[in-house]
Amino acid sequence: MPRYAQLVMGPAGSGKSTYCSTLVQHCESLNRSVQVVNLDPAAEHFEYPVMADIRELIEVDDVMEDSSLRLGPNGGLVYCMEYFANNFDWLESCLGHTEDDYILFDCPGQIELYTHLPVMKYLVEQLQQWEFRVCGVFLVDSQFMVESFKFISGVMAALSAMVSLEIPQCNLMTKMDLLNKKAKKEIEKFLDPDMYSMIEDSTNRLRSTKFKKLTKAICGLIDDYSIVRFLPFDRSDEECINIVLQHIDVSIQYGEDLEFKEPRVSEFQ
Repeated sequence: MPRYAQLVMGPAGSGKSTYCSTLVQHCESLNRSVQVVNLDPAAEHFEYPVMADIRELIEVDDVMEDSSLRLGPNGGLVYCMEYFANNFDWLESCLGHTEDDYILFDCPGQIELYTHLPVMKYLVEQLQQWEFRVCGVFLVDSQFMVESFKFISGVMAALSAMVSLEIPQCNLMTKMDLLNKKAKKEIEKFLDPDMYSMIEDSTNRLRSTKFKKLTKAICGLIDDYSIVRFLPFDRSDEECINIVLQHIDVSIQYGEDLEFKEPRVSEFQ
């Protein structure tokens, strides 16, 4: 039987660890077993038990303290992830070989890992070799997406990850529970966006003709092919969490290989 994985990605502070914690609690209420693997070597704490923690293999602080490397925080994190990519046998031993596993990989927030560095692509390929069906979950803070040009920026970041990793991807606007009523109403237009109307909002601020043309081309591409869409994620709304989980489950065909179980007959019948 196949195994299942979510690659939880997004900028720093977008709510990746909170998403993992929320999903673990939600799945517990559904009697579903979900495990979490921490892949952030700079993480300090998280609110969920982990089945594997990359900090047991390598930590950013240790790399930065190595005088022979002379690396800062970002360079240290990239070094850690490249070291991790050369030691996938560590991850394999942590994951074991249990069938029907459902694992969330809590990834670092450096966007270059999903754009022009091959580390995450190598991870996806390795997981697929271990018979995992992998879905990317790209998170963007809804409080950031309140203006058209910021929304376009978020869309491009999500699109970059989609193109780089070549796996099914579910894009989420997180922290919806932190928005007031006015902001929630404002954010609705970004859940089902009319990119051509956003062109007008964005290009009015641009003085350069070249940038106006580029913005129009990007918006046209996104709108014409419906490449990127976002789902709202409100950690306080069980129905909202369930909708997100259903979208992801469908994309990786979770449950299609499970054996059918006869319903229990009540003792009182």
